[in-house]
Amino acid sequence: LWVRLIGPGLDAEAHAEAAANLRWLAACAPGLVMHGLFSIPLQARQRFVLPGLGSLLFNLPPVLYLFIRGSASDSGELAMSFFAGSVLMCLPLLAPVWSFGWRPWQVTGDKLAGRELLGRIGPLLASNVASQGLALLERLIASYLGEGAVTWVNLARKLINLPLIALMSLNQVLLGMMSGEQGQQRLALLRRGLDAATLLSLPAALGLIGASPVLIHLLMPTQSADGPLPALLAWFATPLVFGAWNAMLARYAYASGDTRLPLRCELLGSGVNALLLVLLPYFLGLPGIALAALGGVIVTNLLLMQRQQLLGQLGWPLQWGLSAVLLGFAAVILHPLQNDGWQLGLSTVTAALVLGGLAGWFKPWKQ
Repeated sequence: LWVRLIGPGLDAEAHAEAAANLRWLAACAPGLVMHGLFSIPLQARQRFVLPGLGSLLFNLPPVLYLFIRGSASDSGELAMSFFAGSVLMCLPLLAPVWSFGWRPWQVTGDKLAGRELLGRIGPLLASNVASQGLALLERLIASYLGEGAVTWVNLARKLINLPLIALMSLNQVLLGMMSGEQGQQRLALLRRGLDAATLLSLPAALGLIGASPVLIHLLMPTQSADGPLPALLAWFATPLVFGAWNAMLARYAYASGDTRLPLRCELLGSGVNALLLVLLPYFLGLPGIALAALGGVIVTNLLLMQRQQLLGQLGWPLQWGLSAVLLGFAAVILHPLQNDGWQLGLSTVTAALVLGGLAGWFKPWKQ
């Protein structure tokens, strides 16, 4: 049923294969949930390294599998390797939570605390449901844009997720730090967090836009650099910078115990995204999916700042303007280069210069 909802344009053979793989991926859910629960007491004690290993350990089995099997890889075996990763990511957390008093056979707790937890976590779950709903809508729209479109969208999304690993860790660390502060101290931490998010995301997005054709050629030799994937990857890199701010602004609200305000903002942004998803791909094709995501991200960003009275307290116009200029430079000058060596070299050098310039401007090493 889920596969039919996600990809109604798939043929019978592809549908059967996707359904079998989805069963293994669904089996990853208990491990992911346990990792999230085990991470809470560690992050509350500002111990971030072990929880942060979760993403690495989850992805390690599939990456090793793809490295070993190469072109002989099977999608079913790859799905099984993700299940192995979901088990592996929980193992380093067992010893710490055991030392904190966790015993799997003891199910006790305060009813009021449980009710409060459900009240706080409910909006977070609703936010995730909205995000997954948008992902389903993306795949549904892509399934009508021609053969291979769903695969291209999935590949572009996966490649864009690579820089987000560092941003996710940054978000968790800043959430723990902001939760222990109030007023201007918390606002100062938010400013530093937003600067760090720009420092990490802008050079990454610039490099992805500038070098996407050669990166596709190096990482996926069977994919043509003249195909739609390089341009799609470049378009999907654009929301990366603005999306990095959204996560940080949401955690600013979480630090004060408010999980409902970010949900309302994200739902409005998701509504804009969904509306644009219905319209833009009809006129623009695959790039319309990425532009719809960009529109939703920007609306969510502005709402998060406006509802928290932050529009006049953050330097977002300057940073957004700089991001637009640099990303436009990468799209107009670097992306069209025909020589792979020049394209990769110039994109790398430009991203490194931007990283160095932003580091000199933000000075993240200062307290």
